[in-house]
Amino acid sequence: MPQYKAPLRDMRFLMNEVFDYPGHYAKLSNGADATPDMVEAIMEGAATFCEEVLAPLNLSGDQEGCTIDDGVVTTPKGFKEAYAEYVAGGWQGLSHPKQYGGQELPMSLNLIKSEMMGTANWSFTMYPGLSLGCMNTIMQFGSEAQKDLYMPRLVSGEWTGTMCLTEPQCGTDLGQVKTKAEPQADGSYKITGTKIFISAGEHDLADNIVHIVLARLPNSPKGTKGISLFIVPKFLVKADGSLGPRNTVKAGALEHKMGIRASATCVMNFDEATGYLIAQPNQGLEAMFTFMNTARIGTAVQGVAHAELSYQGSLPYAMERRSMRALSGKKDADQIADALIWHADVRRMLLTQKAVAEGGRAMIYHAAKLADHMVNGILEKDQAKYDRYDDKLGFFTPILKGFLTEMGLEAANLGMQVFGGHGYIKEHGMEQIARDARIATLYEGTTGIQALDLLGRKVLLATRGQCVRDFTKEMLGFAAKHCLDGDPVGRMAREMAKRAVQWNVITTRLMLRAAKDRDTVSSACYDYLMYSGFVTMGYFWAQQAQKAKELLNSGKGQEPAEFYKAKIQTAEFYFERLLPRADGHKKAMLAPTRAVMQMDNEHFSFS
Repeated sequence: MPQYKAPLRDMRFLMNEVFDYPGHYAKLSNGADATPDMVEAIMEGAATFCEEVLAPLNLSGDQEGCTIDDGVVTTPKGFKEAYAEYVAGGWQGLSHPKQYGGQELPMSLNLIKSEMMGTANWSFTMYPGLSLGCMNTIMQFGSEAQKDLYMPRLVSGEWTGTMCLTEPQCGTDLGQVKTKAEPQADGSYKITGTKIFISAGEHDLADNIVHIVLARLPNSPKGTKGISLFIVPKFLVKADGSLGPRNTVKAGALEHKMGIRASATCVMNFDEATGYLIAQPNQGLEAMFTFMNTARIGTAVQGVAHAELSYQGSLPYAMERRSMRALSGKKDADQIADALIWHADVRRMLLTQKAVAEGGRAMIYHAAKLADHMVNGILEKDQAKYDRYDDKLGFFTPILKGFLTEMGLEAANLGMQVFGGHGYIKEHGMEQIARDARIATLYEGTTGIQALDLLGRKVLLATRGQCVRDFTKEMLGFAAKHCLDGDPVGRMAREMAKRAVQWNVITTRLMLRAAKDRDTVSSACYDYLMYSGFVTMGYFWAQQAQKAKELLNSGKGQEPAEFYKAKIQTAEFYFERLLPRADGHKKAMLAPTRAVMQMDNEHFSFS
């Protein structure tokens, strides 16, 4: 199994040198405590916890999995103790209000912590990870009484939370939700229905589990307009915060999954369970989107995490494993054969993993700064500020979730490929990474759903292309500063200028075509998302290369010269070997819909 080592040097490069997190934190209303020394202590502490506690449980947790007995779920050996250590360390409340026991540090620090945890052990990270969305939903839409009752123990980690959306008859199409909510004389509701695919729906890590549940009130409108949102705790909570009797919600089964086997994915049965309305009646889906956006950014982190872990496994193997001689001649003359890393195709795979992990991390860290400003809008009760940054982040969310998880899965598969046949064997741990990575492209909205959200909702309907124009304006601003440079950064800047113009032209062409052929949106959206992802990652690689060049020339970098040279070289690889894939996606998305839609349904098979 790969021995996880937190990539703190790359993280510091992005935080301190590329994105100026110290300056960013100094301007935030909740950033005063996020001093360089505090941030460094948090990163070092998180790295130690992840390397020494979580990573050793990754393989054993996969092998053992979770078990269920009459609705009681037991997590793998060591998970309960690791979670207790996580709670004792105060990690859950890192970015939540001091009013409820948190540390009220910027949201970005929590995302950075989550990347380390997710890379070390994604299955474990699912348990506290789902709680974050639950807390954010209660914080934004709950009453003061609900916040006072639930937030302190959710923030401490003593309790965990879930999101209960999907039902057997519906996945993404939540307009089909059938779970019922019957009002009671005391103001509560009786919730009845079945939810499936509920991550961390039942487990033995925490004293209570707070379920956020979508359900329908009597006589509510049909479709998505008639869905309300409820808090349904596993144990009812008394007015003083102590636990009361067990609620009538129970895990009916555990899903037998391809990967993340140590994460309890449950079928949850609600049998007239006591619930409490959160947000306004029939506006549950709107409130839930706060939960979903948080979850989708968290899932985007999974793409980076699995690319990083797979790279950390395949690089040492490529250095040590020997096979044949390099085509350019002997490299390790005193050995029976040359190391795998001397073969150009192996280097291609390693550099792809490295480019995805480090380029994806840059994309996440940029989005994390936007999330900081968005959260500040809530803390400052500045709705305009919240809406402005929510819109900015909303444009990136489907790109981050869709593109990074697809590329993370590719990187995980490349890790297996570097190992050859040994990659297919469980003892090396590479196949587990690929199995764990596979779910990332599916849950919290499949890649196709993210693509429809990006092109159909964010670009065409909501902004008429303005969100693309706004982002490409930033790209053009970068290009204008560096396009005359006669070095790799100059070439990257000129390429970014070309892509910025091209992205806008493509968007306009699709907008005009969709007005005449609605199927254009669905047939083009996947390729549009992937094109957007490759161009966006290219922009952030160009920024990294420019900063690395600047620090090399000035000699003021925190790292040795070799670090910055490697950054520029990885950026060159990305621009020459990965960014050209955008051209294939461009050609595909602009092709007529006829080839996709012309075949009669009954002619798809003649068996």
